[in-house]
Amino acid sequence: MQQEQFKFSTGVIGFPILFVLIIWIVFWFEVRFGFDFNDFGVYPRTFKGLRGIIFSPFIHSNMEHLYHNTIPLFVLSSALFYFYQKISWKVVLYGILLSGFLTWCIGRPANHIGASGLIYVLMSFTLFKGIFSKHFRLIALSMIVVFLYGSMIWYVFPVKEQMSWEGHLSGLIVGFLFALYFRKSIAKPKKYAWEEEDYNEEDDPFLRHFDEDGNFIENPDPPEEELDTSQKIQIRYHITKKKKD
Repeated sequence: MQQEQFKFSTGVIGFPILFVLIIWIVFWFEVRFGFDFNDFGVYPRTFKGLRGIIFSPFIHSNMEHLYHNTIPLFVLSSALFYFYQKISWKVVLYGILLSGFLTWCIGRPANHIGASGLIYVLMSFTLFKGIFSKHFRLIALSMIVVFLYGSMIWYVFPVKEQMSWEGHLSGLIVGFLFALYFRKSIAKPKKYAWEEEDYNEEDDPFLRHFDEDGNFIENPDPPEEELDTSQKIQIRYHITKKKKD
């Protein structure tokens, strides 16, 4: 991934808006028509509970739960689609599946619902990927993630009742593993001409504007071998004999 791939596109905002819109529509549908989709969450170590791996990210227990997941989901997914366009869908789709399956393996016997598992995947991936990349933009992004969501790390422990810390921990682990797996997809800083191994100062046209003492020369004369035949000045002499009277 090259630096010039950091480009804005409709997908950068469109897909995060779509994610947020879906979870709000699902919650509105539950409230409006009196449905309860909690049973479609991840119920660990049961065959029926496997369906929650796909459905649980779109189900929330109440308005507070939905609100707290909306902003981080939008911000982190927007950052993902902007900085990691080529692998963004892989991180989202595989992140949902793997974090959900890991929750199914280690979770308590209860319905685990909410988009927080995916949020922790995005947070963990963005944080560690920027550190591994050694790219100044991605490191800066990692620092922003730490500043905004660094406190989320505490919720991978059982510090609050009725909170799926197992889902948070699963997302954190999966995001870290993705950052390791996609290390070859890091954005590489642009190399300038003088950073290349085959760089030769004598061939650099910019340096010809400076003499040995470092003084600037506005119009340096190019070497004769670089002038084509149309640029060379040719002087010809024609000798004629003077006629005698």
